[in-house]
Amino acid sequence: MSHDEARDAFRKIRFADTDGEPYCPECGCCEAYDLKTRQVYKCKGCAKQYSLASGTIFASRKLAIRDILAAIAIFINGAKGYSALQLSRDLSVDYKTAFVLLHKVRESIEIARNNGALSGNVEVDGAYFGGYVKPANEKKDRKDRRKKVHQSGKRQSVIVMRERGGRTLTYVTRTEAEGVALVAANVEHGATVHADEASHWDKLAAYFPIKRINHQIAYSKDGACTNQAESFFSRLRRAEVGTHHHIAGKYLGAYAAEMAWREDTNRQANGHQFAMAMGAVAVAPVSRQWAGYWQRHAA
Repeated sequence: MSHDEARDAFRKIRFADTDGEPYCPECGCCEAYDLKTRQVYKCKGCAKQYSLASGTIFASRKLAIRDILAAIAIFINGAKGYSALQLSRDLSVDYKTAFVLLHKVRESIEIARNNGALSGNVEVDGAYFGGYVKPANEKKDRKDRRKKVHQSGKRQSVIVMRERGGRTLTYVTRTEAEGVALVAANVEHGATVHADEASHWDKLAAYFPIKRINHQIAYSKDGACTNQAESFFSRLRRAEVGTHHHIAGKYLGAYAAEMAWREDTNRQANGHQFAMAMGAVAVAPVSRQWAGYWQRHAA
């Protein structure tokens, strides 16, 4: 794909509501001068200049549109995620560029997803990530890492709510028990909740019909199981251990949301996933978290 072909493809997605005809993101005017010296437009209504990416999450980008499309296509092909270091080598760009680019794609996808309440049969579970403390070399110097005084305090819990045949919602909390309030707020009353035998899930019986599964006896029994929730955690673990090797605590929510989207779309063709990601990128607003991230301008 040439640079012109990439720009045409992005223009048709970005301005789909006007059949690919660019319009000013400031005033909405459809008439503009096409500047020959630079690849920007000048609005005839308000005289402001804008590009194809103005007003989107890739506003003020320095990468060519073709490289952005290539990055999204490569990102989609990673069944368990794609590391920024690998992408930086694939595109011959700096690691910082690839890092921010991938996080902007993750943010776009998360914004575009429907955040309505889950219904039907919903599996809930929690798992802990981060906070690993490396044991000392010699046995005599090793501490009991089960004690709080010897822990790092960085461990966080990912709470997952997975609607069978539907969507997956994720949240990052300090403890798994905090997930009870999140489930009550994000699952429709009347839905059937499936959970394991952890005692904090007992409180859900006051809100929903609930089915419990004791994993010491069986993984699925009498219609109760949390296998789809466990499938999500399996993908997230493999992404952490096999692809990224380390996920910083403040970015855990972004990676969890990405894996939830991958779980929900894993039966769809790559081309359809690419179209979904491109549609999300085209309509996502300017990122307040990632704009100027490496210049410490992030909000």
